[in-house]
Amino acid sequence: MVDEATTPAGRSRLPLIAGAVLLVAVIAGVWAWLSAGKQSTDDAQVDGHITQLATRLGGTIVKVAVVDNQHVDAGTVVAQLDPRDYQVAVDRARAELADAEAAASAAGTGVPIAEISTRSDLRQATGGVEEAEAGIAVADSQVEAAKAQLVSATARVREREATATKAARDVERLRPLVAKEEIAQQQFDAAVAAADASRAAVDAARSDVTAGETAIAVAQQRAVQARATAARAHASLETTRTAPEQLQATRARATGADARVKQMRAALAQAELNLERTTIKAPSAGTVSRKMIEVGQVVQAGQPLMALVSLTDVWVVANFKETQLRNVRDGQRVTIEVDGLGGREFDGHVDSLAAATGAKFSLLPPENATGNYVKVVQRVPVKIVLEPGQDPDHQLRPGMSVVPTIYTK
Repeated sequence: MVDEATTPAGRSRLPLIAGAVLLVAVIAGVWAWLSAGKQSTDDAQVDGHITQLATRLGGTIVKVAVVDNQHVDAGTVVAQLDPRDYQVAVDRARAELADAEAAASAAGTGVPIAEISTRSDLRQATGGVEEAEAGIAVADSQVEAAKAQLVSATARVREREATATKAARDVERLRPLVAKEEIAQQQFDAAVAAADASRAAVDAARSDVTAGETAIAVAQQRAVQARATAARAHASLETTRTAPEQLQATRARATGADARVKQMRAALAQAELNLERTTIKAPSAGTVSRKMIEVGQVVQAGQPLMALVSLTDVWVVANFKETQLRNVRDGQRVTIEVDGLGGREFDGHVDSLAAATGAKFSLLPPENATGNYVKVVQRVPVKIVLEPGQDPDHQLRPGMSVVPTIYTK
């Protein structure tokens, strides 16, 4: 058997084979060198801001101003609730506020009036007590004076009775003498006149006693009235002394009225805010998606109405295996191949790595509590941000599949 390698033809093919092996080795080396400096995955999607528009009120939809896939600017009206019930609430709140303000004005005006009235009543009551006490003193002095006059009148009665008795005796003693003409008739007549005068003086003195007793009774009645007046004055003073507490109550009512005004103002502001919320506006620019309302539909507070997708700020979330992230760092260059755009590539960079694996954020995180442990390579979400100006036509849509490649060298 002849060895082909020793033949001339075999020897001529050896350089070709060696060259082919060397070329394959070089290509394998270059591929290994290039692949060692980058990490790629097909478990990646475009992500973006998706706002679920919902109403904060319940009511009937009377207008829908947008359609699916329509672009809207920030502040654009997208829907309108029936505002009539909320307008009635605003009108009622305004009326209640006006009533509260009127009550607060009246209560506030009453405070200075109450202060002035309290001071005046206190001075008047104090003066009334002092006047009543002075009246008691005057009445008591009048009683004492009347009693002194009665004593004097009684003494005069006794004195004049004694004089009248003596004059009567003188008349009786002189009567037989005048009959015998032992004394002059003139002397007897003088004695009789003196006796009559003494009796008249006694009657006058007794009249003074009666007048004195009447004066005492009148003075005592005045004293009783003065004491009653003083008692009423003291009672009025005690009542007036509670005026500061009454004034404090008046001030408290005024403060309560002011607080009710603030409460009604807050209620009016809430009613006006609810009326304003019947007009539903787009909070930011975006494209309307998943419109779920129609005119005439009754919605509840918090019910989703539509989604608003922002196409001006999108990024990529790539789920890399944990074994691929050894050399991945923030800021590294990334190329992003988009399946839906025929493999078109976009430039970007690594923004950040998630704080936990995707499994930890799942509804039912895996746990090994049975002892039958099987090691599974976990995936860590990596946020990749596009470079400015990469998508001027906004062709990238959240949810599109992409293949990002991170250049770690």
